[in-house]
Amino acid sequence: MLWQGGILLGPSALGRNKTYLHNVFPAWSEPILETVASIGLLFFLFLVGLELDLHSIRRSGRRAFSIAAAGISLPFACGVGVAFVLRHVVSGADEAGYGAFLVFMGVALSITAFPVLARILAELRLLNTQLGETAMAAAAFNDLAAWVLLALAVAISSSSGSGSHRSPVVSIWVLLTGLVFVSVQMVVVRPAMAWVARRAESGGGESEVWVALTLAGVLVSGFFTDFIGIHSIFGAFIFGLTVPKEGDFAGRLTERIEDFVSVLLLPLYFASSGLKTNVASIKDATSWGILALVICTACVGKIVGTFVAAMACRMAAREAITLGVLMNTKGLVELIVLNIGRERKVLNDEVFAIMVLMALVTTFITTPSVMAIYKPARAGPYTHEHRKLHRSASSSIPDPKELRVLACVHGPRDAPSLISLLDTIRGGATNRCPLKLHVLNLVELTDRPSSIVMARRSGLPFRLRREARDQVALAFDAYGQLSRVRVRSMTAVSSMAAMHEDVRDVAEQKRVSLLIVPFHRHQHRRDGPVENAGPGWRAVNRRIMREAPCSVAVLVDRGLGGGGQVRSADVAREICVIFFGGPDDREALALAGRMAQHPGVRVTAVRFVPEKKGDVERPNVTLRASPLKNADESYTFSTAVMDRQREKEMDEAAVAAFQKKTERGTARYEKRPAGNVIEAVLKIGKSGEFELVVVGKGRFPTSMVAEIAEQPAEHPELGPIGDVLASSSHGIASSVLVIQQHDMIHSEETPVSVTPVSAVVDGDSAIVDIVDIHETPGEPRNRLVGAGDPTARHDPFRGDAGCRR
Repeated sequence: MLWQGGILLGPSALGRNKTYLHNVFPAWSEPILETVASIGLLFFLFLVGLELDLHSIRRSGRRAFSIAAAGISLPFACGVGVAFVLRHVVSGADEAGYGAFLVFMGVALSITAFPVLARILAELRLLNTQLGETAMAAAAFNDLAAWVLLALAVAISSSSGSGSHRSPVVSIWVLLTGLVFVSVQMVVVRPAMAWVARRAESGGGESEVWVALTLAGVLVSGFFTDFIGIHSIFGAFIFGLTVPKEGDFAGRLTERIEDFVSVLLLPLYFASSGLKTNVASIKDATSWGILALVICTACVGKIVGTFVAAMACRMAAREAITLGVLMNTKGLVELIVLNIGRERKVLNDEVFAIMVLMALVTTFITTPSVMAIYKPARAGPYTHEHRKLHRSASSSIPDPKELRVLACVHGPRDAPSLISLLDTIRGGATNRCPLKLHVLNLVELTDRPSSIVMARRSGLPFRLRREARDQVALAFDAYGQLSRVRVRSMTAVSSMAAMHEDVRDVAEQKRVSLLIVPFHRHQHRRDGPVENAGPGWRAVNRRIMREAPCSVAVLVDRGLGGGGQVRSADVAREICVIFFGGPDDREALALAGRMAQHPGVRVTAVRFVPEKKGDVERPNVTLRASPLKNADESYTFSTAVMDRQREKEMDEAAVAAFQKKTERGTARYEKRPAGNVIEAVLKIGKSGEFELVVVGKGRFPTSMVAEIAEQPAEHPELGPIGDVLASSSHGIASSVLVIQQHDMIHSEETPVSVTPVSAVVDGDSAIVDIVDIHETPGEPRNRLVGAGDPTARHDPFRGDAGCRR
């Protein structure tokens, strides 16, 4: 976007107004803008060098090298061919030296923008696939070759500039001194930088001195290559290659300068480049025909060359063509090459504009082309009964040998509370179903180089590559060793819009039964300030709850456990599970039953029943679908038809199973009559008696929960009861865990409105009706069997909602 914005600022668009141009970019500001932009470009190429790991390139093997070689050779030859056409057709193009013009055109068509490709792969979630790794390795080879060819082009242009014909000895001298510079950097500077990195990592406060010294080395390296006659950015790039990628020093350097470079300095370079780009210089049909020729030649040369090499390396045809499209990515590196050619008087204004538009078009078509061609197959579904904790008594699937849990972490601050919760779920030492824990550190993908580096090293979702400074992985590894729990840590780096897909895919790959995500609001202490991670993380959680292939638990943390382990000598943690009835509440009760197996945990199950006042009948309610309501501001409930009798039987069976655990003394069960549901729930949350309160989301509400379905919703994704307990305005002291049971059949939800109905509620609270907006309450409807039954089906009436019976 910065690139396009720079073009809009220039004479191609806004700059056509001379008054605007003279006021915003006066003539005296041009030298200042050029100087600052050059410094920004210098440090950006240093960051590019930091991203490239020579050891990884060396380990990439012959396949990546052969693909890169073919992907450079054919488009370079095509670029040379196009150069002959341009010199004869475009006016003024033949004024530049022949050799320099041919080489610059060949480099411009053959280059692959390594940083831009990394971001495209990360956005498409292909960065850590086999295709993505091959593309990155080939692009790394391509990047190195492009800089060598660029140095050659600059050296040739030094002896054959516009209208000048100096001795070829000058070019030879520039190349030889450039080789000497690279040799000194690799032989002398590289070991020195390894020593600096070790001192910086162990020097404490002195590390800032070494960081400053390294940044000064960028300027010195740029000065030497500029003095030699190549370009200052070449020295900065080579110096970036010498910094060791192992350890923490490279990451610290990136964190120090990436925001300053990418937010302030680099946009100035784009603005400076845009001021030199005039699309209006492409005037007649011939010039536009040349532009089409250049675009077609660039695409065909790169894609065909890469495709042939990939097929020779026995890649599948679809992956080979996708790889060719990916390698055709242009970007900032392309713009750098073109600007250098313009500075050296090798490219005139019209040729420069044609090449800039070519780079824009090829970059724009990459992402949609890859999405259209390549759709990697997702892992097939596994047995749905293992996707949840509570299973029906009639289930024929044997009990799982281990409980697989995926815990998502937004940052180090989430680790203590999650560890406390997981230690509670772990149960006792004699548990026949031990806990297997997968930890997924969620990192937002941004334009910062550090996020791309982390994405490349995360290994999601198939292998683990830890950073030395990964506090999350270290915390959970330490917990695993102390508690004898198998822990595997991973990192997912993706955009907020696609992060839930990473979570979903890992949950499927690891075949987990429970997925735990932290709430977007967080308190370190019960009486401490509320920290809000922002609406982006809230949206991620909502998409996870909608698409997760297993049961989901949302942890609203208010300083749960202080990060400590639960002692087994005495009862160290009091937990309450609130039960009304329905699939989500049964899932919450099943999880609480597992917690009760821990000798240091005491679980109290509270079942609320309707309060009877003499002979006064408690009115029942009907929920009517209200599709006009905003689902982001109202509670939503499942549209599935339910078998009320079967649901009641399953509720009683779940309660009976929990009551068996009360015989051990670490679990209690009690019924409490309640007239006002909200007051009864708030009383538990405010009491301070319980460290954690576990509730179901309540997508299948009983009559008691249905009464508050139209209450103002602050966090509707938590359901009515969870929202009441998660609110920061009620003074709740306990942490809250909201459970949503996985159910492939009953996933559709809709906002509702409440309609009172005169009816008597006998005994416990029963599941209520959701009536279609066009239906009269009480009319017979087709029925579905209860939740969890594999014979269940969707409501055949495709109206606004189904009906529960």
